[in-house]
Amino acid sequence: MTPLLRRTALAAVLALPCGARAQSVSAPATITLSGYIRDGATGENLIGATVVRPATRQGTATNTFGFYSLTLPASATDSADLLVSFIGYDAVRRRVPLNRSQTLDFRPRPSAQQLETAVVEGTRAQADGRLAETTRMSTINVPIAQLKQVPALLGERDVLRVLQLLPGVQSGGEGQTGLYVRGGGPDQNLILLDGTPVYNASHLFGFFSVFNPDALNNVELIKGGFPARYGGRLSSVLDITMKEGNTRELHGEGGIGLVGARMTIEGPIALRKAREKARAAGADSAAVADTEAPASFIVSGRRTYLDLLARPLIAAVADGEGTAGYFFHDFNAKLNWRLSRRDRLYLSGYTGYDKFYLRSTETFAAERKRQKASLGWGNLTTALRWNRELSDKLFLNTHLTYSRYQFDIRQDYENRTPDGTETFAMRYLSNIRDWSLKSDLDWVPSPDHYVRAGGQVIWHQFRPGALTVKDRPLQDEGSTLTAGTRTVGVEMGLYAEDDWRLTDRLKVNTGLRLNGFAVRGKLLPTVEPRVAARYFLTDEVALKAAYARTTQFIHLLTNSGIGLPTDLWVPATPTVRPQRAQQVSLGVARTFTRGGEDFEVTFETYYKPMHNLIEYQEGASFLGNTDSNWESKITSGRGWAYGGEVLVQKKTGRTTGWVGYTLSWSNRRFEELNQGRRFPYRYDRRHDLKLVVMHTFTPAVRLSGTFVYGTGNAITLARGRYTLGNYQTYDDYGPRNSFRMPAYHRLDLDLSFTRQKRWGQIVNSISIYNAYARRNPYFIYFDPGYTDGMGNQIEKPTYKQVSLFSLIPSFSKSFKF
Repeated sequence: MTPLLRRTALAAVLALPCGARAQSVSAPATITLSGYIRDGATGENLIGATVVRPATRQGTATNTFGFYSLTLPASATDSADLLVSFIGYDAVRRRVPLNRSQTLDFRPRPSAQQLETAVVEGTRAQADGRLAETTRMSTINVPIAQLKQVPALLGERDVLRVLQLLPGVQSGGEGQTGLYVRGGGPDQNLILLDGTPVYNASHLFGFFSVFNPDALNNVELIKGGFPARYGGRLSSVLDITMKEGNTRELHGEGGIGLVGARMTIEGPIALRKAREKARAAGADSAAVADTEAPASFIVSGRRTYLDLLARPLIAAVADGEGTAGYFFHDFNAKLNWRLSRRDRLYLSGYTGYDKFYLRSTETFAAERKRQKASLGWGNLTTALRWNRELSDKLFLNTHLTYSRYQFDIRQDYENRTPDGTETFAMRYLSNIRDWSLKSDLDWVPSPDHYVRAGGQVIWHQFRPGALTVKDRPLQDEGSTLTAGTRTVGVEMGLYAEDDWRLTDRLKVNTGLRLNGFAVRGKLLPTVEPRVAARYFLTDEVALKAAYARTTQFIHLLTNSGIGLPTDLWVPATPTVRPQRAQQVSLGVARTFTRGGEDFEVTFETYYKPMHNLIEYQEGASFLGNTDSNWESKITSGRGWAYGGEVLVQKKTGRTTGWVGYTLSWSNRRFEELNQGRRFPYRYDRRHDLKLVVMHTFTPAVRLSGTFVYGTGNAITLARGRYTLGNYQTYDDYGPRNSFRMPAYHRLDLDLSFTRQKRWGQIVNSISIYNAYARRNPYFIYFDPGYTDGMGNQIEKPTYKQVSLFSLIPSFSKSFKF
């Protein structure tokens, strides 16, 4: 600034009336309160905790890292009552002056009687008013404590199995943890663990998920009305956040069941130094005891042990010359550092692996044969996050991640004879790897606006299959290699969205996402508008609507519906277009209190057309002709899904739970399948009913139960057989998926006993899976019957049902210290 301009500006300021000058400096129009809301006992971030000024119904909620920002009208003499609430925690009240902006952190404590139920959308802020429900539709948050109460299969508590008990979500089949959301397939779910995608979320072909509930802080499922910040999948987003580690004390929890054991340890780092520093600064004893460590950690592991228990028995049966088995393991770890009041750094990782193996040895005189075979698959994820509070209204999070999913098939054979040695070795390998950089900004300029914006770049490397074979002495060089197609794709995305309160009754979320996928020298761009709205018809009833366009640049090639690890991830290409979908949703929600207990009723309808879905052509598979391009084995088509969902919840009291019902249709059409005619999707399920009840008899005794009923899956069966003159028999198949399996229904029960110890607590649980031993269908096959040598039919040909599980009791023991 020039001297003349400086003098002019100074003269203008001095010329102002003293009162006006004082008002412009000391009395701003608004003030901003910001800070973090964390668990008062452990220091964990409370995601979605609300901060409300009940007198004006102005409020906000914390983001993924517990940060909030609330801007209020300023007043030199007035003050405001704030209410901080979170499900399962005691409400915190604080009166704050409105004469200046300030930083306020809150540390609510877990309540003595937690509300351990799944909660959809908004919550009632105790009895002191109500925070306006969000604009988001079809969003379900599952408290971890509630997750651990639902009856378990073989003593293993499971995140995905609980989500299957909600309307609009179903499993692939008996006992499986796969998610089929609103007519979509398992590949259409974006599953994030600390922001990092997990491509195969199941163990043991889908019977258990890869997520250890002891290591989790928050689980959120979005079925529709997707905000612009999420992209890359068509059907759902499952956003799972790990714990950060206790910043005050060393704690642990674990458990042991019929098939496996788990253990989690978390605690502070450099806590003693932090407390010594606080003591040296003159803090009183209470403040010193309340001091948090500048860093914390959590490590969690889980492993099955059936292979170890069965190994002696298998060795005895095989006369000590063979063994076989299966196991899986998971390991999670996370570190977090508070670099400063405004900066935090997080480093987290996960690895999990499944393995089937077989080893045998046979000896005949001078000949000795040895054989080894194995099938293994697993995930590896790492994430480095840095978040910074740029101002009291602006929050930045930057995220660098790596993710890999891989499966590996191996077979080795050796035959030693006096004439020489013959060997054969085969390995089939397939994987997908991602490197990603993402940055997000949260800006809260006022209580009427919550703006989010950001961008992401993902570097994908696809390797659908590589086959190595070594065969001696048949091959002189001893090896051949068939390399599958290796493809690199770069996915890019930019987004912006604003959660905007137009009036006390009307609130909208508008957003736009710009995507691009660069592959084989081509750029495939897409534009995805997103909009959602909420309008209060009355103080208890809200009407909601949403529209979202989504794009998916990766496909899953699968031969079956049970989520085999041999399913292949492949990219969109200039010839195989990206999957696209649109979803329109309309719903109504009512929250009310009767007899001092809270209830919520929601009803939603949706319509979702999908384009560029892919399937294998008839007779093609991942192992056939591995040297050919996978693009030559597929066909592309369309899909339609639509239906309605009802959810009724009882959220408080000694008896809690919910009942959900879904009426839905899901169809597919491919030009090269079923003669180009539309057919039901394999998991088209007309009726789907779920009931969950949890009752607390005493603080130490709890009973829970679940009941599920669903229309049978659609399957393709032969409707007749005929024999030609060459005595060859052929099956006459009808339209694709034109038959239905019998209906599926099941009752599960769980009785838990909690014992308090001086060092912590022990919970003993007895679970019964399929309590009335229903023989539910797993698959159906054709039995040709039996004919004697004279051509007389002894047993008639028929279809037979295979059931996987009958009644399964189990016992598990968990503990905390």
